[in-house]
Amino acid sequence: MSKKIQPSPATTPAPEIRYVNLYEAEDKVYIRHITGFYQRLRRYTGIPLLLGYLLMPWLIIDGRPAMLFDLPTRKFNILWITFSPQDGIYLAWLLIIAAFLLFTITVMVGRVWCGFTCPQTVWTQMFMWAELVCEGDRNKRIKLDAQPWGLQKFLRKAATQTIWISIALVTGLTFIGYFTPIRALCVNFFTFHLSLSVAYWVLFFAGATYMNAGFMREQICKYVCPYARFQAVMFDHDTLTVFYNKLRGETRGPRKIGEDYKAQGLGDCIDCSWCVQVCPVNIDIRDGLQAECIDCGLCVDACNSVMEKMNYPLGLISFTTENSVGKSKINVFRPRVVAYGSMLLIMVGFFVYSIANRVPLIIEVLRDRGVKMYRVVDDNIQNVYTIKIENMDRKQHIYNIRVDGDFPFEVQGYKAPPLADGEILTVPVRVVVKREVLTGEKNDITITLVARDDLAIKASHRTTFIGPAH
Repeated sequence: MSKKIQPSPATTPAPEIRYVNLYEAEDKVYIRHITGFYQRLRRYTGIPLLLGYLLMPWLIIDGRPAMLFDLPTRKFNILWITFSPQDGIYLAWLLIIAAFLLFTITVMVGRVWCGFTCPQTVWTQMFMWAELVCEGDRNKRIKLDAQPWGLQKFLRKAATQTIWISIALVTGLTFIGYFTPIRALCVNFFTFHLSLSVAYWVLFFAGATYMNAGFMREQICKYVCPYARFQAVMFDHDTLTVFYNKLRGETRGPRKIGEDYKAQGLGDCIDCSWCVQVCPVNIDIRDGLQAECIDCGLCVDACNSVMEKMNYPLGLISFTTENSVGKSKINVFRPRVVAYGSMLLIMVGFFVYSIANRVPLIIEVLRDRGVKMYRVVDDNIQNVYTIKIENMDRKQHIYNIRVDGDFPFEVQGYKAPPLADGEILTVPVRVVVKREVLTGEKNDITITLVARDDLAIKASHRTTFIGPAH
């Protein structure tokens, strides 16, 4: 007969293993409305970005949308500059700069991008505002969902859904307005004259907004967003983020205002769970730093409001660093921060310099394959080229052409027509040189275009002039 062995009381208990079923539906999260410094800061940082997103497609600069990515014509208007696919290097630079900016901010202040300016956060705030207005605060929403369906519940839920759908449609229309003129888009949408493809994309992005901000709020931040997965690589012990001061807060427990809780062996935390109730990703910051935390600061506001009521010092939960919990000194200028910041400044400087000195003209030169390598006409040697000229400026220009090389080359057959903004011209030209002065079989030449009204607009292309073997 086997004997059951009882574990020794001194034996350290094994850590609890938590199994997560990814196919199991999670309980609905009811967020408590709270006011405070960080809540106001989220509003003041989110509203300008939201207004910029909504108004930018409507802004007109030089008679065209300030922001329009016209894919059929391959023209990308960004404020006062029109880019073409050949300017893709600027997009690569911009993405690299954005990555280093993210690294720098994360090393310094954690996931403040997620908590204050991420579109998922901003749109979720709007959807939560609609719930607050139509259904009430946390406790009222819980009671409303628990009660049977009736006229009052139907009207409140219908009002919430109406606001959600309206926000989602405006979001979808605005996003597609970055790819097609938004004025015509809105008129065609509300008059049911949209093409099937455009209508599909408007409804697709509206539906994605409706689902993400309405029903998948914390799941997006906890499971979908890749930033939560690799943020720990960029954190160090001096990264500013939300921390709970365990030395001050433990042991937790309820008490009355004015009661000598320290005599009972209690800390400052009254275990009210407000920090959990206001958390948009439904975590308990008292459990320590977690990948799901978006550093929104709502738990800080909630805890500070409770501390005020209890007449305790503020800052039980605060933005601080792991090395500075409970202290006032924070180490900001660290080698990693200085390195990231220096590289970021250098890249931004090069990017701004490159954009400022960008020439809004593209020239491509191809040898005409429909003719011989060279032709002999009278005493001249001719090469025929096809020149493609693209005016990327916002003004009309007339371009002069010249050829530079080791010999006195001339251009024939080129007429300088005016090119409107964004216009592309393909024209054949002949480059001619006297046979008696040409000594080489292959000669390097440079074909240059210069705008008549602005000598700073100049582009060149290097190619080869073929002559007879001597």
